[in-house]
Amino acid sequence: MDNLYLLVDWNDFGIDSHCVSAVVPGTPVDWLGAHNWRVFGTEEGSEWAPVAQTLVDMVNSDNSDQAPSVAWFKTRKGRGYLKYDNVSHGSPHARNSDLFWETKQPFVEKYGASFDNFGGAAPQDAQALQAEFRANLKAVIDVLHADQDLVNYLADTLVRIGESVPDNLPTFRLSSPRNPFADERLYDYRKYPPALFAQPGEKVANRAALAKWGAWVNSFGAKHFGQPLFLACSADLAGSTNIAGFAQSFDDFQGYGWYERRGDSEGTLLPQEITEFANAGIMVGMASVNMSLTPKDEFAGFWGACSTYGSFSYLKYGMFRLFSQMAQDCDWKLGKVIWIAGHSGPETADDSRTHFGVFAPGVTQLFPKGSIINLHPWEHNEVPVLLGAALKLDVPIVGLHLTRPPVEIPDRAALGMPSHFEAAKGAYVVRNYDGKHPKGGVLIVQGTSAMANMLKILPQLEERKLNVKVVCVTSPQLFALQQEAYQQTVLSAADRLDSTIVTTQAGWLMHDWIFNPLAEEYGLSADWDDRWRTGGTLEEVIDEAHLSPSCLLAGIERFVTDRPARLNRLRAGLGEALQ
Repeated sequence: MDNLYLLVDWNDFGIDSHCVSAVVPGTPVDWLGAHNWRVFGTEEGSEWAPVAQTLVDMVNSDNSDQAPSVAWFKTRKGRGYLKYDNVSHGSPHARNSDLFWETKQPFVEKYGASFDNFGGAAPQDAQALQAEFRANLKAVIDVLHADQDLVNYLADTLVRIGESVPDNLPTFRLSSPRNPFADERLYDYRKYPPALFAQPGEKVANRAALAKWGAWVNSFGAKHFGQPLFLACSADLAGSTNIAGFAQSFDDFQGYGWYERRGDSEGTLLPQEITEFANAGIMVGMASVNMSLTPKDEFAGFWGACSTYGSFSYLKYGMFRLFSQMAQDCDWKLGKVIWIAGHSGPETADDSRTHFGVFAPGVTQLFPKGSIINLHPWEHNEVPVLLGAALKLDVPIVGLHLTRPPVEIPDRAALGMPSHFEAAKGAYVVRNYDGKHPKGGVLIVQGTSAMANMLKILPQLEERKLNVKVVCVTSPQLFALQQEAYQQTVLSAADRLDSTIVTTQAGWLMHDWIFNPLAEEYGLSADWDDRWRTGGTLEEVIDEAHLSPSCLLAGIERFVTDRPARLNRLRAGLGEALQ
Protein backbone atom coordinates (compact mmCIF):
# COMPACT_ATOMS: atom_id res chain seq x y z
CA MET A 1 0.00 0.00 0.00
CA ASP A 2 3.04 2.30 0.02
CA ASN A 3 2.26 3.32 -3.58
CA LEU A 4 -1.21 4.63 -2.65
CA TYR A 5 -1.34 8.43 -2.40
CA LEU A 6 -4.61 10.19 -1.63
CA LEU A 7 -5.01 13.93 -2.24
CA VAL A 8 -7.76 15.66 -0.25
CA ASP A 9 -9.10 19.11 -1.13
CA TRP A 10 -10.26 20.06 2.36
CA ASN A 11 -12.78 22.88 2.30
CA ASP A 12 -15.77 23.47 4.52
CA PHE A 13 -18.68 23.46 2.10
CA GLY A 14 -20.61 21.13 -0.13
CA ILE A 15 -23.78 22.03 -2.00
CA ASP A 16 -26.10 23.01 0.86
CA SER A 17 -25.57 26.08 3.02
CA HIS A 18 -24.36 24.36 6.20
CA CYS A 19 -20.65 23.93 6.91
CA VAL A 20 -19.27 20.44 6.49
CA SER A 21 -17.55 20.82 9.86
CA ALA A 22 -21.00 21.20 11.46
CA VAL A 23 -21.82 17.59 10.65
CA VAL A 24 -18.40 15.94 10.11
CA PRO A 25 -16.11 16.41 13.12
CA GLY A 26 -12.35 16.20 13.06
CA THR A 27 -9.62 16.67 10.49
CA PRO A 28 -7.88 14.49 7.91
CA VAL A 29 -5.40 13.63 10.63
CA ASP A 30 -8.25 12.18 12.71
CA TRP A 31 -9.99 10.49 9.79
CA LEU A 32 -6.98 8.77 8.25
CA GLY A 33 -4.20 8.98 10.80
CA ALA A 34 -6.26 6.86 13.17
CA HIS A 35 -6.12 4.10 10.56
CA ASN A 36 -2.32 4.19 10.27
CA TRP A 37 -2.12 6.32 7.16
CA ARG A 38 0.79 8.74 6.85
CA VAL A 39 -0.81 12.20 6.86
CA PHE A 40 0.70 15.37 5.36
CA GLY A 41 -0.97 18.71 4.77
CA THR A 42 -0.93 22.47 4.52
CA GLU A 43 -3.27 25.25 5.64
CA GLU A 44 -2.28 27.19 2.50
CA GLY A 45 -3.87 24.90 -0.03
CA SER A 46 -4.28 27.64 -2.64
CA GLU A 47 -0.62 28.61 -2.69
CA TRP A 48 1.83 26.88 -5.01
CA ALA A 49 4.89 26.66 -2.77
CA PRO A 50 3.27 25.01 0.29
CA VAL A 51 1.29 22.62 -1.94
CA ALA A 52 4.43 21.58 -3.81
CA GLN A 53 6.37 21.12 -0.56
CA THR A 54 3.61 18.97 0.90
CA LEU A 55 3.68 16.68 -2.12
CA VAL A 56 7.47 16.44 -2.05
CA ASP A 57 7.41 15.54 1.65
CA MET A 58 4.80 12.87 1.11
CA VAL A 59 6.47 11.19 -1.86
CA ASN A 60 10.11 11.42 -0.78
CA SER A 61 9.93 10.71 2.97
CA ASP A 62 10.76 7.31 4.42
CA ASN A 63 7.94 4.80 4.38
CA SER A 64 9.49 1.63 5.71
CA ASP A 65 6.13 0.63 7.19
CA GLN A 66 4.63 0.44 3.67
CA ALA A 67 1.66 2.53 4.76
CA PRO A 68 -0.68 4.44 2.42
CA SER A 69 -0.24 8.22 2.38
CA VAL A 70 -2.58 11.18 2.23
CA ALA A 71 -1.97 14.88 1.64
CA TRP A 72 -4.63 17.43 2.58
CA PHE A 73 -4.84 21.02 1.33
CA LYS A 74 -6.98 23.56 3.18
CA THR A 75 -8.85 25.57 0.55
CA ARG A 76 -11.93 27.67 0.09
CA LYS A 77 -14.40 26.90 -2.67
CA GLY A 78 -14.60 29.68 -5.21
CA ARG A 79 -10.98 30.86 -5.28
CA GLY A 80 -10.69 33.53 -7.97
CA TYR A 81 -14.30 32.98 -8.99
CA LEU A 82 -15.87 35.62 -6.75
CA LYS A 83 -18.60 33.24 -5.72
CA TYR A 84 -17.61 31.43 -2.57
CA ASP A 85 -18.46 28.38 -0.50
CA ASN A 86 -21.64 26.47 -1.36
CA VAL A 87 -23.00 29.09 -3.79
CA SER A 88 -20.04 28.48 -6.10
CA HIS A 89 -21.23 24.94 -6.78
CA GLY A 90 -22.68 24.49 -10.26
CA SER A 91 -23.25 28.20 -10.65
CA PRO A 92 -21.62 29.61 -13.80
CA HIS A 93 -21.37 33.33 -14.40
CA ALA A 94 -23.69 34.70 -17.03
CA ARG A 95 -21.92 35.28 -20.36
CA ASN A 96 -20.02 38.60 -20.36
CA SER A 97 -21.62 39.61 -17.07
CA ASP A 98 -19.92 42.18 -14.83
CA LEU A 99 -18.86 39.42 -12.45
CA PHE A 100 -17.46 37.37 -15.34
CA TRP A 101 -15.24 40.22 -16.49
CA GLU A 102 -14.24 41.01 -12.91
CA THR A 103 -12.70 37.53 -12.58
CA LYS A 104 -10.43 38.39 -15.56
CA GLN A 105 -9.22 41.72 -14.13
CA PRO A 106 -6.35 40.24 -12.02
CA PHE A 107 -4.99 38.47 -15.12
CA VAL A 108 -5.12 41.71 -17.10
CA GLU A 109 -3.34 43.63 -14.35
CA LYS A 110 -0.65 41.00 -13.77
CA TYR A 111 0.21 40.08 -17.35
CA GLY A 112 -1.05 42.99 -19.44
CA ALA A 113 -3.39 40.78 -21.42
CA SER A 114 -5.78 42.51 -23.78
CA PHE A 115 -9.19 40.85 -24.01
CA ASP A 116 -11.50 41.57 -26.91
CA ASN A 117 -14.64 43.50 -25.86
CA PHE A 118 -13.38 43.56 -22.25
CA GLY A 119 -16.24 44.65 -19.98
CA GLY A 120 -18.72 44.66 -22.85
CA ALA A 121 -21.96 42.76 -23.34
CA ALA A 122 -21.96 39.50 -25.25
CA PRO A 123 -22.48 39.83 -29.03
CA GLN A 124 -25.89 38.70 -30.17
CA ASP A 125 -24.59 37.37 -33.48
CA ALA A 126 -23.34 33.79 -33.17
CA GLN A 127 -20.34 34.33 -35.46
CA ALA A 128 -19.31 37.47 -33.63
CA LEU A 129 -19.59 35.66 -30.31
CA GLN A 130 -17.40 32.84 -31.62
CA ALA A 131 -14.84 35.33 -32.92
CA GLU A 132 -14.69 37.06 -29.52
CA PHE A 133 -14.21 33.74 -27.77
CA ARG A 134 -11.42 32.71 -30.15
CA ALA A 135 -9.68 36.08 -29.74
CA ASN A 136 -9.77 35.88 -25.96
CA LEU A 137 -8.34 32.36 -25.93
CA LYS A 138 -5.52 33.73 -28.09
CA ALA A 139 -5.03 36.61 -25.63
CA VAL A 140 -4.36 34.09 -22.88
CA ILE A 141 -1.92 31.96 -24.88
CA ASP A 142 -0.14 35.09 -26.10
CA VAL A 143 0.90 35.74 -22.50
CA LEU A 144 2.76 32.44 -22.56
CA HIS A 145 4.21 33.05 -26.02
CA ALA A 146 5.60 36.40 -24.87
CA ASP A 147 7.86 34.65 -22.33
CA GLN A 148 10.20 32.51 -24.42
CA ASP A 149 12.24 31.47 -21.41
CA LEU A 150 9.10 30.02 -19.82
CA VAL A 151 8.13 28.27 -23.06
CA ASN A 152 11.60 26.71 -23.28
CA TYR A 153 11.48 25.63 -19.64
CA LEU A 154 8.09 23.96 -20.02
CA ALA A 155 9.06 22.22 -23.25
CA ASP A 156 12.40 21.01 -21.92
CA THR A 157 10.85 19.83 -18.66
CA LEU A 158 8.12 17.87 -20.41
CA VAL A 159 10.64 16.24 -22.73
CA ARG A 160 12.92 15.38 -19.82
CA ILE A 161 10.07 13.83 -17.86
CA GLY A 162 8.91 11.88 -20.90
CA GLU A 163 12.37 10.54 -21.62
CA SER A 164 12.80 9.49 -18.00
CA VAL A 165 9.95 7.01 -18.27
CA PRO A 166 11.50 3.56 -18.87
CA ASP A 167 10.31 1.43 -21.77
CA ASN A 168 10.32 -1.66 -19.60
CA LEU A 169 10.22 -2.48 -15.90
CA PRO A 170 12.01 -5.58 -14.64
CA THR A 171 9.24 -6.16 -12.09
CA PHE A 172 6.44 -6.08 -14.69
CA ARG A 173 4.90 -9.55 -14.78
CA LEU A 174 2.21 -9.22 -17.46
CA SER A 175 4.55 -9.43 -20.40
CA SER A 176 3.42 -12.68 -22.04
CA PRO A 177 3.27 -12.29 -25.82
CA ARG A 178 -0.05 -14.17 -25.71
CA ASN A 179 -3.25 -12.78 -24.31
CA PRO A 180 -4.55 -15.27 -21.69
CA PHE A 181 -8.12 -14.05 -22.10
CA ALA A 182 -8.03 -15.00 -25.78
CA ASP A 183 -7.28 -18.63 -24.91
CA GLU A 184 -10.38 -20.63 -25.86
CA ARG A 185 -9.57 -23.26 -23.24
CA LEU A 186 -10.79 -20.83 -20.58
CA TYR A 187 -14.33 -21.02 -21.93
CA ASP A 188 -14.53 -24.56 -23.29
CA TYR A 189 -16.55 -25.97 -20.38
CA ARG A 190 -17.01 -29.32 -22.11
CA LYS A 191 -13.28 -29.89 -21.76
CA TYR A 192 -12.91 -28.60 -18.20
CA PRO A 193 -11.14 -31.01 -15.81
CA PRO A 194 -13.49 -33.70 -14.44
CA ALA A 195 -12.59 -32.54 -10.92
CA LEU A 196 -14.73 -29.44 -11.47
CA PHE A 197 -17.87 -31.54 -11.58
CA ALA A 198 -19.66 -33.58 -8.90
CA GLN A 199 -21.04 -37.06 -9.47
CA PRO A 200 -24.76 -38.00 -9.44
CA GLY A 201 -25.89 -38.77 -5.92
CA GLU A 202 -23.38 -36.45 -4.26
CA LYS A 203 -24.88 -33.82 -2.02
CA VAL A 204 -23.01 -30.55 -2.50
CA ALA A 205 -23.79 -26.82 -2.63
CA ASN A 206 -23.50 -24.96 -5.91
CA ARG A 207 -21.22 -22.42 -4.22
CA ALA A 208 -18.62 -25.20 -3.85
CA ALA A 209 -18.31 -25.26 -7.64
CA LEU A 210 -17.21 -21.63 -7.59
CA ALA A 211 -14.31 -22.55 -5.32
CA LYS A 212 -13.21 -25.34 -7.65
CA TRP A 213 -13.51 -23.25 -10.78
CA GLY A 214 -11.68 -20.31 -9.17
CA ALA A 215 -8.80 -22.56 -8.11
CA TRP A 216 -8.63 -24.10 -11.57
CA VAL A 217 -8.74 -20.82 -13.53
CA ASN A 218 -5.86 -19.28 -11.59
CA SER A 219 -3.84 -22.49 -11.78
CA PHE A 220 -4.44 -22.39 -15.54
CA GLY A 221 -3.12 -18.82 -15.63
CA ALA A 222 -0.07 -19.75 -13.58
CA LYS A 223 0.75 -22.79 -15.71
CA HIS A 224 0.30 -21.28 -19.16
CA PHE A 225 0.90 -17.55 -18.67
CA GLY A 226 2.84 -17.13 -15.42
CA GLN A 227 0.13 -15.01 -13.79
CA PRO A 228 -3.21 -15.33 -12.02
CA LEU A 229 -6.17 -14.39 -14.18
CA PHE A 230 -8.45 -13.31 -11.33
CA LEU A 231 -8.02 -11.28 -8.17
CA ALA A 232 -10.85 -11.56 -5.66
CA CYS A 233 -12.23 -10.17 -2.44
CA SER A 234 -15.32 -10.55 -0.30
CA ALA A 235 -17.19 -8.81 2.49
CA ASP A 236 -15.58 -10.98 5.18
CA LEU A 237 -17.26 -13.93 3.46
CA ALA A 238 -14.49 -15.35 1.28
CA GLY A 239 -14.78 -18.79 2.79
CA SER A 240 -18.53 -18.69 3.23
CA THR A 241 -19.30 -17.67 -0.35
CA ASN A 242 -16.44 -19.90 -1.58
CA ILE A 243 -14.76 -17.08 -3.47
CA ALA A 244 -11.64 -18.11 -1.54
CA GLY A 245 -11.18 -20.75 -4.22
CA PHE A 246 -9.41 -18.19 -6.41
CA ALA A 247 -6.49 -18.39 -3.96
CA GLN A 248 -6.51 -22.15 -3.35
CA SER A 249 -4.60 -25.07 -4.80
CA PHE A 250 -5.59 -27.16 -7.79
CA ASP A 251 -3.85 -30.40 -8.75
CA ASP A 252 -0.11 -29.78 -8.35
CA PHE A 253 -0.46 -25.97 -8.19
CA GLN A 254 -0.29 -24.80 -4.58
CA GLY A 255 -2.40 -21.70 -5.13
CA TYR A 256 -1.56 -18.02 -4.83
CA GLY A 257 -3.01 -17.63 -1.33
CA TRP A 258 -3.99 -14.42 0.43
CA TYR A 259 -2.43 -11.08 -0.43
CA GLU A 260 -0.52 -9.62 2.51
CA ARG A 261 0.70 -6.04 2.74
CA ARG A 262 3.64 -7.28 4.76
CA GLY A 263 4.57 -10.66 3.42
CA ASP A 264 3.09 -12.35 0.38
CA SER A 265 2.45 -9.66 -2.21
CA GLU A 266 1.54 -12.21 -4.90
CA GLY A 267 -1.64 -13.42 -3.22
CA THR A 268 -4.84 -13.25 -5.26
CA LEU A 269 -7.34 -12.98 -2.40
CA LEU A 270 -7.50 -9.54 -0.80
CA PRO A 271 -8.33 -9.46 2.94
CA GLN A 272 -11.47 -7.30 3.17
CA GLU A 273 -14.09 -6.59 5.78
CA ILE A 274 -17.81 -5.87 5.43
CA THR A 275 -17.32 -2.98 3.03
CA GLU A 276 -19.28 -4.03 -0.05
CA PHE A 277 -19.06 -0.67 -1.81
CA ALA A 278 -15.28 -0.58 -1.39
CA ASN A 279 -14.92 -4.24 -2.40
CA ALA A 280 -16.78 -3.61 -5.63
CA GLY A 281 -14.83 -0.39 -6.21
CA ILE A 282 -11.49 -2.16 -5.81
CA MET A 283 -12.44 -4.86 -8.28
CA VAL A 284 -13.91 -2.64 -11.01
CA GLY A 285 -11.06 -0.17 -10.57
CA MET A 286 -8.56 -2.97 -11.07
CA ALA A 287 -10.45 -4.31 -14.10
CA SER A 288 -10.35 -0.81 -15.60
CA VAL A 289 -6.53 -0.77 -15.71
CA ASN A 290 -5.39 -2.00 -19.11
CA MET A 291 -1.63 -2.55 -19.36
CA SER A 292 -1.63 -3.71 -22.95
CA LEU A 293 0.63 -1.96 -25.48
CA THR A 294 -2.42 -1.94 -27.77
CA PRO A 295 -5.23 -1.14 -25.29
CA LYS A 296 -7.79 -0.45 -28.02
CA ASP A 297 -7.39 -3.97 -29.31
CA GLU A 298 -7.02 -6.14 -26.22
CA PHE A 299 -7.00 -6.14 -22.44
CA ALA A 300 -3.91 -7.00 -20.40
CA GLY A 301 -4.30 -7.08 -16.66
CA PHE A 302 -6.54 -8.89 -14.21
CA TRP A 303 -10.18 -9.79 -14.12
CA GLY A 304 -11.91 -9.63 -10.77
CA ALA A 305 -14.51 -11.26 -8.56
CA CYS A 306 -16.21 -10.02 -5.40
CA SER A 307 -18.96 -11.44 -3.24
CA THR A 308 -21.40 -10.81 -0.45
CA TYR A 309 -24.83 -12.08 0.56
CA GLY A 310 -27.44 -11.75 -2.14
CA SER A 311 -29.47 -9.70 0.33
CA PHE A 312 -26.71 -7.08 0.38
CA SER A 313 -26.09 -6.99 -3.37
CA TYR A 314 -27.47 -3.46 -3.57
CA LEU A 315 -24.44 -2.20 -1.63
CA LYS A 316 -22.28 -3.02 -4.65
CA TYR A 317 -24.53 -1.57 -7.32
CA GLY A 318 -23.06 1.96 -7.47
CA MET A 319 -19.59 0.85 -8.49
CA PHE A 320 -20.84 -1.71 -11.00
CA ARG A 321 -23.20 0.80 -12.54
CA LEU A 322 -20.31 3.21 -13.17
CA PHE A 323 -18.10 0.40 -14.47
CA SER A 324 -20.74 -0.65 -16.98
CA GLN A 325 -21.01 2.87 -18.38
CA MET A 326 -17.24 3.18 -18.51
CA ALA A 327 -17.06 -0.07 -20.47
CA GLN A 328 -19.76 1.28 -22.78
CA ASP A 329 -18.04 4.57 -23.54
CA CYS A 330 -14.31 3.86 -23.20
CA ASP A 331 -12.20 3.43 -26.35
CA TRP A 332 -9.87 1.12 -24.47
CA LYS A 333 -10.72 -2.48 -23.72
CA LEU A 334 -11.61 -3.09 -20.08
CA GLY A 335 -11.53 -6.27 -18.05
CA LYS A 336 -14.42 -8.14 -16.46
CA VAL A 337 -15.72 -8.66 -12.94
CA ILE A 338 -17.84 -11.49 -11.54
CA TRP A 339 -20.42 -10.06 -9.13
CA ILE A 340 -21.29 -12.93 -6.82
CA ALA A 341 -24.64 -12.70 -5.04
CA GLY A 342 -23.91 -15.46 -2.56
CA HIS A 343 -26.41 -17.16 -0.27
CA SER A 344 -29.29 -15.86 -2.37
CA GLY A 345 -32.93 -16.85 -2.02
CA PRO A 346 -34.73 -18.04 1.10
CA GLU A 347 -32.24 -20.91 1.39
CA THR A 348 -30.12 -18.73 3.69
CA ALA A 349 -32.45 -20.03 6.39
CA ASP A 350 -30.55 -19.97 9.70
CA ASP A 351 -29.26 -16.42 9.18
CA SER A 352 -32.92 -15.40 9.01
CA ARG A 353 -34.86 -12.29 8.10
CA THR A 354 -32.30 -9.61 7.15
CA HIS A 355 -30.15 -12.04 5.16
CA PHE A 356 -32.74 -13.48 2.76
CA GLY A 357 -31.71 -12.60 -0.80
CA VAL A 358 -35.22 -12.68 -2.27
CA PHE A 359 -35.62 -9.09 -3.52
CA ALA A 360 -32.19 -7.42 -3.32
CA PRO A 361 -30.47 -9.49 -6.03
CA GLY A 362 -32.79 -7.71 -8.45
CA VAL A 363 -30.28 -4.83 -8.57
CA THR A 364 -28.22 -7.00 -10.92
CA GLN A 365 -30.99 -6.50 -13.47
CA LEU A 366 -30.84 -2.69 -13.37
CA PHE A 367 -28.51 -2.31 -16.35
CA PRO A 368 -28.89 -1.67 -20.08
CA LYS A 369 -29.01 -4.78 -22.20
CA GLY A 370 -25.54 -6.03 -22.96
CA SER A 371 -24.00 -4.66 -19.77
CA ILE A 372 -24.41 -7.74 -17.58
CA ILE A 373 -25.10 -11.44 -17.85
CA ASN A 374 -27.03 -12.92 -14.94
CA LEU A 375 -26.42 -16.58 -14.14
CA HIS A 376 -28.75 -18.68 -11.99
CA PRO A 377 -27.31 -22.19 -11.68
CA TRP A 378 -29.51 -24.39 -9.54
CA GLU A 379 -26.94 -27.10 -8.86
CA HIS A 380 -23.17 -27.48 -8.59
CA ASN A 381 -22.38 -28.75 -12.09
CA GLU A 382 -24.08 -25.85 -13.84
CA VAL A 383 -21.75 -23.27 -12.23
CA PRO A 384 -18.55 -23.84 -14.25
CA VAL A 385 -20.60 -24.34 -17.42
CA LEU A 386 -22.36 -21.01 -17.05
CA LEU A 387 -19.16 -19.17 -16.11
CA GLY A 388 -17.38 -20.49 -19.19
CA ALA A 389 -20.25 -19.52 -21.48
CA ALA A 390 -20.73 -16.04 -19.98
CA LEU A 391 -17.09 -14.99 -19.70
CA LYS A 392 -16.50 -15.77 -23.37
CA LEU A 393 -18.87 -12.97 -24.32
CA ASP A 394 -17.94 -9.31 -24.67
CA VAL A 395 -19.84 -8.21 -21.57
CA PRO A 396 -18.08 -6.51 -18.62
CA ILE A 397 -20.11 -7.89 -15.69
CA VAL A 398 -21.21 -11.41 -14.86
CA GLY A 399 -23.77 -11.68 -12.05
CA LEU A 400 -23.46 -15.11 -10.45
CA HIS A 401 -26.31 -16.04 -8.10
CA LEU A 402 -25.35 -18.84 -5.72
CA THR A 403 -27.02 -20.54 -2.77
CA ARG A 404 -25.90 -22.02 0.51
CA PRO A 405 -27.47 -25.46 1.04
CA PRO A 406 -26.11 -28.68 -0.42
CA VAL A 407 -28.47 -30.44 -2.82
CA GLU A 408 -28.22 -33.84 -4.44
CA ILE A 409 -26.67 -33.91 -7.89
CA PRO A 410 -29.32 -35.52 -10.13
CA ASP A 411 -28.72 -38.54 -12.29
CA ARG A 412 -29.78 -36.67 -15.37
CA ALA A 413 -29.56 -39.64 -17.69
CA ALA A 414 -31.81 -41.73 -15.45
CA LEU A 415 -34.32 -38.89 -15.20
CA GLY A 416 -34.28 -38.22 -18.92
CA MET A 417 -32.91 -34.72 -18.30
CA PRO A 418 -30.44 -32.94 -20.57
CA SER A 419 -26.81 -32.71 -19.48
CA HIS A 420 -25.68 -29.91 -17.19
CA PHE A 421 -23.86 -28.57 -20.26
CA GLU A 422 -27.26 -27.45 -21.59
CA ALA A 423 -27.35 -24.82 -18.83
CA ALA A 424 -25.06 -22.76 -21.07
CA LYS A 425 -28.01 -22.17 -23.39
CA GLY A 426 -29.84 -20.20 -20.71
CA ALA A 427 -32.84 -22.54 -20.59
CA TYR A 428 -33.53 -26.21 -21.24
CA VAL A 429 -36.47 -28.62 -21.06
CA VAL A 430 -36.38 -30.80 -17.95
CA ARG A 431 -39.67 -32.58 -18.62
CA ASN A 432 -41.71 -32.41 -21.80
CA TYR A 433 -45.40 -33.12 -22.35
CA ASP A 434 -46.06 -36.86 -22.42
CA GLY A 435 -48.35 -36.81 -25.47
CA LYS A 436 -50.84 -39.16 -23.76
CA HIS A 437 -52.76 -36.64 -21.66
CA PRO A 438 -54.11 -33.13 -22.19
CA LYS A 439 -51.49 -30.47 -21.78
CA GLY A 440 -51.46 -28.71 -18.44
CA GLY A 441 -49.16 -25.78 -19.17
CA VAL A 442 -45.50 -24.82 -18.80
CA LEU A 443 -43.59 -24.33 -15.56
CA ILE A 444 -40.60 -21.99 -15.90
CA VAL A 445 -38.34 -22.82 -12.96
CA GLN A 446 -35.37 -20.97 -11.52
CA GLY A 447 -33.40 -21.41 -8.29
CA THR A 448 -31.89 -24.16 -6.19
CA SER A 449 -34.75 -25.21 -3.91
CA ALA A 450 -37.35 -24.62 -6.60
CA MET A 451 -35.60 -26.94 -9.04
CA ALA A 452 -34.42 -29.51 -6.48
CA ASN A 453 -37.94 -29.91 -5.08
CA MET A 454 -39.43 -29.98 -8.56
CA LEU A 455 -37.35 -33.07 -9.30
CA LYS A 456 -38.59 -34.69 -6.11
CA ILE A 457 -42.22 -34.46 -7.23
CA LEU A 458 -41.76 -35.68 -10.82
CA PRO A 459 -43.11 -39.15 -9.93
CA GLN A 460 -46.20 -37.58 -8.33
CA LEU A 461 -46.80 -35.47 -11.42
CA GLU A 462 -46.93 -38.72 -13.37
CA GLU A 463 -49.23 -40.37 -10.83
CA ARG A 464 -51.68 -37.45 -10.82
CA LYS A 465 -51.52 -37.06 -14.60
CA LEU A 466 -50.38 -33.47 -14.25
CA ASN A 467 -49.05 -33.18 -17.78
CA VAL A 468 -46.85 -30.11 -17.43
CA LYS A 469 -43.76 -29.11 -19.35
CA VAL A 470 -40.91 -28.12 -17.00
CA VAL A 471 -38.27 -25.68 -18.23
CA CYS A 472 -35.22 -24.81 -16.14
CA VAL A 473 -34.00 -21.25 -16.83
CA THR A 474 -30.45 -20.29 -15.95
CA SER A 475 -29.81 -17.02 -17.82
CA PRO A 476 -32.13 -14.82 -19.89
CA GLN A 477 -29.12 -13.25 -21.62
CA LEU A 478 -27.64 -16.58 -22.69
CA PHE A 479 -31.05 -17.82 -23.84
CA ALA A 480 -31.51 -14.70 -25.98
CA LEU A 481 -28.30 -15.61 -27.85
CA GLN A 482 -29.55 -19.02 -28.96
CA GLN A 483 -30.89 -19.82 -32.41
CA GLU A 484 -34.58 -19.08 -32.91
CA ALA A 485 -35.23 -22.75 -33.59
CA TYR A 486 -33.83 -23.75 -30.20
CA GLN A 487 -35.74 -21.00 -28.41
CA GLN A 488 -38.99 -22.19 -29.97
CA THR A 489 -38.24 -25.79 -28.96
CA VAL A 490 -37.80 -24.74 -25.36
CA LEU A 491 -40.51 -22.08 -25.20
CA SER A 492 -42.78 -21.79 -28.21
CA ALA A 493 -45.26 -18.98 -28.62
CA ALA A 494 -48.00 -21.30 -27.31
CA ASP A 495 -45.81 -22.33 -24.38
CA ARG A 496 -45.30 -18.73 -23.37
CA LEU A 497 -49.00 -17.98 -23.31
CA ASP A 498 -49.65 -21.12 -21.28
CA SER A 499 -46.91 -20.69 -18.67
CA THR A 500 -46.21 -19.64 -15.11
CA ILE A 501 -43.09 -19.23 -12.99
CA VAL A 502 -41.56 -21.12 -10.06
CA THR A 503 -38.69 -19.27 -8.39
CA THR A 504 -36.80 -18.81 -5.14
CA GLN A 505 -36.61 -15.10 -5.92
CA ALA A 506 -39.35 -12.52 -5.75
CA GLY A 507 -41.82 -13.17 -8.53
CA TRP A 508 -41.28 -9.82 -10.26
CA LEU A 509 -37.58 -10.59 -10.67
CA MET A 510 -38.65 -13.21 -13.22
CA HIS A 511 -39.94 -10.53 -15.59
CA ASP A 512 -37.71 -11.87 -18.39
CA TRP A 513 -39.62 -15.15 -18.13
CA ILE A 514 -43.14 -13.80 -17.61
CA PHE A 515 -44.88 -14.03 -20.97
CA ASN A 516 -48.56 -13.60 -20.17
CA PRO A 517 -50.63 -11.48 -17.77
CA LEU A 518 -51.69 -14.48 -15.64
CA ALA A 519 -48.23 -15.94 -15.06
CA GLU A 520 -47.68 -14.10 -11.77
CA GLU A 521 -51.17 -14.94 -10.55
CA TYR A 522 -50.36 -18.63 -10.73
CA GLY A 523 -46.68 -18.25 -9.97
CA LEU A 524 -44.91 -19.92 -7.08
CA SER A 525 -42.28 -17.62 -5.59
CA ALA A 526 -40.63 -16.85 -2.26
CA ASP A 527 -42.78 -13.70 -1.95
CA TRP A 528 -46.05 -15.46 -2.77
CA ASP A 529 -47.88 -13.55 0.00
CA ASP A 530 -46.11 -10.20 -0.49
CA ARG A 531 -44.40 -10.55 2.86
CA TRP A 532 -40.84 -10.88 4.06
CA ARG A 533 -39.91 -14.38 5.15
CA THR A 534 -39.23 -14.94 8.84
CA GLY A 535 -36.72 -17.68 9.64
CA GLY A 536 -36.01 -21.14 10.93
CA THR A 537 -34.43 -24.27 9.52
CA LEU A 538 -34.02 -24.68 5.78
CA GLU A 539 -37.07 -26.93 5.58
CA GLU A 540 -39.18 -24.50 7.61
CA VAL A 541 -38.22 -21.49 5.52
CA ILE A 542 -38.74 -23.26 2.20
CA ASP A 543 -42.16 -24.42 3.39
CA GLU A 544 -43.04 -20.87 4.45
CA ALA A 545 -41.92 -19.71 1.01
CA HIS A 546 -44.36 -22.24 -0.51
CA LEU A 547 -41.52 -23.97 -2.35
CA SER A 548 -41.57 -27.29 -0.50
CA PRO A 549 -42.55 -30.38 -2.50
CA SER A 550 -46.08 -30.38 -1.10
CA CYS A 551 -46.57 -26.68 -1.82
CA LEU A 552 -45.23 -27.04 -5.35
CA LEU A 553 -47.53 -29.96 -6.01
CA ALA A 554 -50.57 -28.04 -4.77
CA GLY A 555 -49.68 -24.97 -6.84
CA ILE A 556 -49.10 -27.02 -9.98
CA GLU A 557 -52.39 -28.85 -9.53
CA ARG A 558 -54.22 -25.53 -9.31
CA PHE A 559 -52.41 -24.26 -12.40
CA VAL A 560 -53.33 -27.35 -14.43
CA THR A 561 -56.92 -27.58 -13.16
CA ASP A 562 -57.56 -23.92 -14.01
CA ARG A 563 -56.09 -24.22 -17.49
CA PRO A 564 -59.39 -23.92 -19.41
CA ALA A 565 -60.38 -20.89 -17.35
CA ARG A 566 -56.89 -19.36 -17.72
CA LEU A 567 -56.85 -19.69 -21.48
CA ASN A 568 -60.43 -18.46 -21.79
CA ARG A 569 -59.51 -15.31 -19.86
CA LEU A 570 -56.62 -14.72 -22.25
CA ARG A 571 -58.85 -15.43 -25.26
CA ALA A 572 -61.50 -13.03 -23.97
CA GLY A 573 -58.97 -10.27 -23.49
CA LEU A 574 -57.61 -10.78 -27.00
CA GLY A 575 -61.15 -10.79 -28.39
CA GLU A 576 -61.92 -7.45 -26.77
CA ALA A 577 -58.70 -6.00 -28.12
CA LEU A 578 -59.60 -7.12 -31.66
CA GLN A 579 -63.08 -5.59 -31.61
